[in-house]
Amino acid sequence: MNKIKAVICIGIGFIFSLGVHAEEADTTKISNQVDLGEVVIQSFKQERSLNTAPLAASAVNGTMLRNREVTSIKDVSSLIPNLFIPDYGSKLTSPVYIRGIGSRINAPSVGLYIDGMPFFEKSAFDFDFSEIDQIEVLRGPQGTLYGRNTMGGIINVYTKSPRKYQGTNLRFTAGNYNNLKGSVSHYGKITDRVAFAVSGDVVNSGGYFTNEYTGKKADDLFAASGRARLEWDVSDRLTLKLISNLDHTDQGGYPYAPYDSAKHTAKEVNYNAYSSYKRLISTSGLNLEYRTDLFHINSQTSYQYLSDNQQIDQDFSPADLYFVTQKQKQNMFSEELNIKSNNDGRYKWLFGAFGFHQGVDNTLMMDFKAQKLLTGKEYDMPTYGVAFYHQSTFDDLLIDGLALTLGLRYDYEHAENGYLAFNTKDAVTQETDRFDADLSFSQLTPKIALQYTLPTGEMLYATATKGYKTGGFNTSFSTEADRTFDPEYSWNYELGAKLDVWENYLSLDLALFYIDWRKQQIYQPIASGQGSMLKNAGKSESRGFEVSMHGRPFNGFLWQVNYGYTHAVFKEYQRSEKLNYDGNFLPMVPLNTLTLNADYTLSSVFDKIDRVTFSLGYTATGKLYWTEDNKTTQPWYGLLNGKVTVSQGKASVSFWAKNITNTNYTAFYFEALGNSFAQKGKPFTFGGSIAMSF
Repeated sequence: MNKIKAVICIGIGFIFSLGVHAEEADTTKISNQVDLGEVVIQSFKQERSLNTAPLAASAVNGTMLRNREVTSIKDVSSLIPNLFIPDYGSKLTSPVYIRGIGSRINAPSVGLYIDGMPFFEKSAFDFDFSEIDQIEVLRGPQGTLYGRNTMGGIINVYTKSPRKYQGTNLRFTAGNYNNLKGSVSHYGKITDRVAFAVSGDVVNSGGYFTNEYTGKKADDLFAASGRARLEWDVSDRLTLKLISNLDHTDQGGYPYAPYDSAKHTAKEVNYNAYSSYKRLISTSGLNLEYRTDLFHINSQTSYQYLSDNQQIDQDFSPADLYFVTQKQKQNMFSEELNIKSNNDGRYKWLFGAFGFHQGVDNTLMMDFKAQKLLTGKEYDMPTYGVAFYHQSTFDDLLIDGLALTLGLRYDYEHAENGYLAFNTKDAVTQETDRFDADLSFSQLTPKIALQYTLPTGEMLYATATKGYKTGGFNTSFSTEADRTFDPEYSWNYELGAKLDVWENYLSLDLALFYIDWRKQQIYQPIASGQGSMLKNAGKSESRGFEVSMHGRPFNGFLWQVNYGYTHAVFKEYQRSEKLNYDGNFLPMVPLNTLTLNADYTLSSVFDKIDRVTFSLGYTATGKLYWTEDNKTTQPWYGLLNGKVTVSQGKASVSFWAKNITNTNYTAFYFEALGNSFAQKGKPFTFGGSIAMSF
């Protein structure tokens, strides 16, 4: 209750501020329209337009995120073709899949970078969006430039820069299910060379699903975060950027219930022990850029600390059978240095080096209530790695408009595992297993891209890229052979086109891809049902295509269509002597993803109202298989969302709704202890927001 009161106080103060400052607002600096112009890749590895880059990529700016009421990384999957992020039930993990490539447990197969800082653990992926300037999703292997565990692609998130934005922003949102959020940010300049930004937000959710046993919500949430950013032009050639984030989460979670396979839905949540997840993340990064007339040198230094605590009623029943507590601490340090050409000539080059050290300490306690037995596992898993990479681009090769890009990366990684297992019964503790082991991996990942830019500016391209994901240690296993899993490898072949039609009234992106990979890392529950592990399948393939269209047929109206099709199957996968899954579809990979969005802005139609923006979106997810045996499916489902925003000067009021048709669907499914469980998707939700800048 105190948390809710705190958020309400923020809202009251914010509304008061709105009344004080609304009449002083400058009406010349607000625009709710989405710019269809050139979008530049902001990463220090590449500085080029997405419209001219030979890869399948999508960019979503801050305006579109607000119009869609996108508040977390999981919501982005509704905007990008062939991107799927299921709702696990807590922020403990965020499985991300692009074109069929993803990972349900252990290290991710899709990379996440926030302001250039790498996030290696899926436990850190799910964060609340605030002050986001742009999100880029690069589909297909990005290992040549990004390396570690980017077989599926990259998600780049950029927060607002104090060089681009100035002033103070306040926002308060309230919705049903006791959803409350308050945020404040300020962007200023100390001198002409020094700019800074500070921001903070508080989020509260009362929860969507009631636990019948306790009569309380199973998935309540309280979270708070803060960010500080400093940008300093030390000289005309040297720029320094310092960014620091702090994120705290305290949530109930896991609104899981027995699954009804005939109706494709979960039953009601009903278990006796409250389950929760608590997390603290601190991430800091220092970026240095030195520019000359011939080249740029960039350095990105990052540090991340993560501490979390999961407590979960693992049997998900009213019986007091099985309760698990898991604690994790991570310290991760990384350094990346690159030098790239700075010229308009026909030859462009890039050299880089990357190194990291990641320490993970994990403790898992399993309380078997009926047997009065406590079992425990402790893991100490330090990992370090180094990489070197190069990329060359030859423009106007042989003929005008033809360009060739060649890239190569070498990665080396070393992982260790200090493992201890023990049992406690009748106050007596006995060691059951102990080992110290290490693994080393190295790999070359090449890339070749050929693109042709037409005289009208449209572009055609073809690429071939090798994907690679390291092996590692399983934290749960039943045999000695299951303690580790091997790396997986892929080749991604892609044809694409980026076209402007009808004098820029319509932009059209097309991509056709085929992925052939070996030793795919597959999630499997262990035989006892108490935990899960990764095993390697023989051969798999994924093929499909993507279409992205958007246009502005007349002033104030913007429409967008994104469609992705993925046909991902096992080619060779002998699960056991009796189980052969050759030809089965890969689990957790939708056959289709579809997004239909429209925004219409009316300007100066009422006295004292500058703009009214209507936003409507439909997102659909095609049939997917939850398990490798293909026995459990989620049929096609669609969600309808809408929002109306009324703006006057720098103040706005909006009303929004999600899942307007209250579609019933399964957000997550898994099997444990010989039973099937699932989580329902979020129901119809609605609310309003008040925002102001001054």
